[in-house]
Amino acid sequence: MATFKAIRIDKAEKGTAVALTQFDEAELMDGDVTVSVEWSTVNYKDGLAVTGKAPVVRRFPMIAGIDFAGTVVQSSHSLWKPGDKVICNGWGMGETHLGAYAQKARVKGDWLVRLPEGMSTRDAMAIGTAGYTAMLSVLALEQHGLTPKHGPVVVTGAAGGVGSVAIAVLSKLGYHVIASTGRMSEAAYLRDLGAAEVIDRSELSGPAKPLAKERWAGGIDSVGSTTLANLLSMTKYRGAIAACGLAAGMDLPSSVAPIELRKNAWSRLASDLDRKKLTEITHEIGLDQVIAAGARIVAGEVRGRIVVKIV
Repeated sequence: MATFKAIRIDKAEKGTAVALTQFDEAELMDGDVTVSVEWSTVNYKDGLAVTGKAPVVRRFPMIAGIDFAGTVVQSSHSLWKPGDKVICNGWGMGETHLGAYAQKARVKGDWLVRLPEGMSTRDAMAIGTAGYTAMLSVLALEQHGLTPKHGPVVVTGAAGGVGSVAIAVLSKLGYHVIASTGRMSEAAYLRDLGAAEVIDRSELSGPAKPLAKERWAGGIDSVGSTTLANLLSMTKYRGAIAACGLAAGMDLPSSVAPIELRKNAWSRLASDLDRKKLTEITHEIGLDQVIAAGARIVAGEVRGRIVVKIV
């Protein structure tokens, strides 16, 4: 059997051991579609996995990486054939199923979404699980009836992956976006993405009042805890907050989203996310730089999105 490059995590005497190494194709897990992985990304959960700072990995050996985009090379699934361009995010990859930081992945065909027309595999991973989570949050606000005419919307954790994409999408849709960040040095970056106002996260970090002054019609929160409590107390009557994460790093459990919702989210990202802004959000690294990038994202030192070139 052939081997390929992968970031492998093994159980060690103390914690875990991670390395970029050759992985034997015979060790790939069961699945009816094999994909040549072209691009991945670095999410907070990936950072926890490669640094071993939290028990993210549930089986060993594990290939890290929770999302990828690439080309089908082999399939026994009725929906997919060799040459199809696909996206996969969630479904336990990098936790219980071998993940994305590898030149090959074998998964269930039911987990895959077709790459939207006009979107490259690189763009898909510039968006990644963070951008997908942001889009699910926008869809949730729309399902609640929120529109730009209802008033401002707030985005917390604004300089991170979810926040950056959320600002870009919401501003394109015509919302007055208020960006909340703990890094006021990123104010110019956030305004370039479309934020109309930038506020310091300290305004939302104190004890929440049961009823504070109404400041926004809705928002997207990736921070949780006291911040979310303050957001809710400052939300206008009949407003809505889409809560999609915690400061401790808990991701939106996107793998439970029905496949039609996944397709809709990726389709909307193709139409509602300005590609120029996506370029401004993103920087690129190689597979050999992922472990270091994982440490940086856990330390809160990453702005926007990281795409990982696999091939």
